[in-house]
Amino acid sequence: MMSRSYTNLLDLASGNFPVMGRDKERKRLPRVMTVAGVISELDDDQTNSVASDGPSSVLVERVIIVANQLPVKAKRRPDNKGWSFSWDEDSLLLHIKDGFPDDMEVIYVGSLKVEVDLSEQDDVSQLLLERFKCAPAFLPPDILARYYHGFCKQHLWPLFHYMLPFSASHGGRFDRSLWEGYVAANKMFSQKVIEVINPEDDYVWIHDYHLMVLPTFLRRRFNRLRMGFFLHSPFPSSEIYRTLPEREEILKALLNSDVIGFHTFDYARHFLSCCSRMLGIEYQSKRGYIGLEYYGRTVGIKIMPVGIHMGQIEHVLRLADKDWRVAELKQQFKGKTILLGVDDMDIFKGVNLKLLAMEQMLKLHPKWQGKAVLVQIANPARGSGKDIEEIQAEIQASCKRINENFGQPGYEPIVFIDRPVSLSERTAYYNIAECVVVTAVRDGMNLTPYEYIVCRQGISGSDSSSETNGPKKSMLVVSEFIGCSPSLSGAIRVNPWNIEATAEALNEAISMADAEQQLRHEKHYRYVSTHDVAYWSRSFFQDMERTCRDHFRRRCWGIGLSFGFRVVALDPNFRKLSIDVIESAYTKAKNRAILLDYDGTVMPQTSVDKTPSQEVISIINSLSGDVNNTVFIVSGRGRASLDKWFSPCKKLGIAAEHGYYVRWSSNKEWDIYGQSCDFGWIQIAEPVMKLYTEATDGSFIETKESALVWHHRDADPGFGSSQAKEMLDHLESVLANEPVAVKSGQFIVEVKPQGVSKGIVAEKIFTSMAESGRQADFVLCIGDDRSDEDMFEIIGHALNSGILSSNTSVFACTVGQKPSKAKYYLDDTTEVITMLEALAEVSGPPPTEAGSGSTL
Repeated sequence: MMSRSYTNLLDLASGNFPVMGRDKERKRLPRVMTVAGVISELDDDQTNSVASDGPSSVLVERVIIVANQLPVKAKRRPDNKGWSFSWDEDSLLLHIKDGFPDDMEVIYVGSLKVEVDLSEQDDVSQLLLERFKCAPAFLPPDILARYYHGFCKQHLWPLFHYMLPFSASHGGRFDRSLWEGYVAANKMFSQKVIEVINPEDDYVWIHDYHLMVLPTFLRRRFNRLRMGFFLHSPFPSSEIYRTLPEREEILKALLNSDVIGFHTFDYARHFLSCCSRMLGIEYQSKRGYIGLEYYGRTVGIKIMPVGIHMGQIEHVLRLADKDWRVAELKQQFKGKTILLGVDDMDIFKGVNLKLLAMEQMLKLHPKWQGKAVLVQIANPARGSGKDIEEIQAEIQASCKRINENFGQPGYEPIVFIDRPVSLSERTAYYNIAECVVVTAVRDGMNLTPYEYIVCRQGISGSDSSSETNGPKKSMLVVSEFIGCSPSLSGAIRVNPWNIEATAEALNEAISMADAEQQLRHEKHYRYVSTHDVAYWSRSFFQDMERTCRDHFRRRCWGIGLSFGFRVVALDPNFRKLSIDVIESAYTKAKNRAILLDYDGTVMPQTSVDKTPSQEVISIINSLSGDVNNTVFIVSGRGRASLDKWFSPCKKLGIAAEHGYYVRWSSNKEWDIYGQSCDFGWIQIAEPVMKLYTEATDGSFIETKESALVWHHRDADPGFGSSQAKEMLDHLESVLANEPVAVKSGQFIVEVKPQGVSKGIVAEKIFTSMAESGRQADFVLCIGDDRSDEDMFEIIGHALNSGILSSNTSVFACTVGQKPSKAKYYLDDTTEVITMLEALAEVSGPPPTEAGSGSTL
């Protein structure tokens, strides 16, 4: 039977997210739990609110940890009536709370490893909430199959481990029904979170690739929710990731988090590269923190490898000291040098590469024949399929061949353990191993080396280990493709595909002098013991607190459909420009200054034909024809095109090339307002730009009368950006003694005379009006890009310096909902034209005689 929480998948798949929580008959777990496990009815208005301005009813902060599976074990009672639950002590999620403040409450949301009948789900939910503070999400079998066994294991897991679907039999083809199952499951997880959340007080921490679109569901419901996401698997390079058909949907969903965490810089770098290449978002680094500016929100990027739970391993070590298993293993492998591998049965763990390297070492170094033993523990496969069956057969064949070729009476070089092995038994194997070998071809983190190091250190005061009373030593041979590799600087790093080099590394590890092994072990133990799971979770949570600090100070609203949904976060004073308000101020004013950018303001950026329409010409004519108005087009375009386009507007002022050329009306001459008319610097700058243009496919040079602009919008994003930075340094160096400014912008590097900006033009216009006795009492300034921010900034300075009166009605307006120094915004050029048209309709008639303009 389909779960009632699974609704409207067809709407969802088509991009229409339904408002969740309309069903009044369905009971919910309380979002604010004062008595654990009591089921209460919630008012619809309360559950559908985005953010309340009232005080919170919860004083103690909570964190809701969301993952695919809950950190609990479930099994049927012997009488088959009901369930028995216990904590899963091996679950990372269980140990995360060690890094949180003592008074912080932790709620878990996830699924169970067992299927619970629909009739039992309410009772199980109540029991888990009361005793374990867990809210289970029950996935119907068909959705579970498409979500976990389908999209997660057939698409995301192979792709994130660099396995491309080259053919139907190798990796599989993209199946949209699996994606729809993934989306549906994420939606069901979001509904469980909504049932227990207090959005103004709780933090939400989402874990791993199973739930990558969950942030969109939660952000859509609660705009100011404090939310983090941590990816425990690798994140592939952009060349691999971009093959995923739903690539942008997943990226945008992740960007609805406040902090996104990765184990290594490589994984983070790949994610940032994808954001740059596919979404055009560049990261910024400030005081050690990496962030992405996404519609006014700063999305933090956290790089922190997870650690192990020291307390759990030390507890097992105390038990293992008295365990017969250690003594038994020492007797079994007496006189042998043990190399140990502990891996899941997985196509990416490189187990067979490890066996081949062991075989090669025995060939190249016969002295180890009869002495060196590789004990390989293979944990049961988490998935199933043809690939797993093939790798199992290959491993078994290699074990058989190596043991037949190098085995002797009483000696087998490969001991293959193909069964579940408890942490206690693993500890016994760690105790006797001289070296641990990890040859995964791709792995998110892999904590086996960390466990080994701690076990070799032992517990002070224990007596049974031969290592305890002497110096501690350990050796590691690890693949350079696993997440823990950068943290283990004393390990021998290998490319597991290079069998010969890995074989030599194995020989080096077990042949190394004890003193060197001791030094490496001490270095590793210092790191592992201080960077445990509590340190990791504490560090991530502190970053989440810091990033979310101003959530409730800013104005937020959601825009966009489907997975294009995002939250725009802006200053509380930033608001949409009301035509009624500006029209009222306009009619009362006597001396008005109107400054308009062109591209992106009165002309859409996407237009191929940049010639202004007759409508725009008519509006500009009406505004500039009013004797009380001083109207300017302030643009980065050249004066020739602007002069041609606006030739019908006789009273219009034009500031071309960011204000280098200024003309107050069509019957006036062009004035130059740069600090220098010497363009000798062009002979220096142009050859440099040509050099980079030849080397950067897709780039070109735009030559203006007063400036040179290098464009790289059509170049490779990464290479173009890198070349732009190099060019900026190069030009700043060769033009250091020239009267020019070298600036970088969005896909450009520009060289222009010093003292030229739209802000300076605006200041000169205001000053000229004041000096002529016509101090502006109304200012309208509209622009859409970075250069226009100079105008918005100068308005504030003009008010402070007295160039503009404190009573001046100021309307600094940016086009588009984005962070800006302007106080107002309009959504697009259509709204700009509509607003200007309204002002034109209430403008006075044109003067009967010419020459009402001032001069600078």
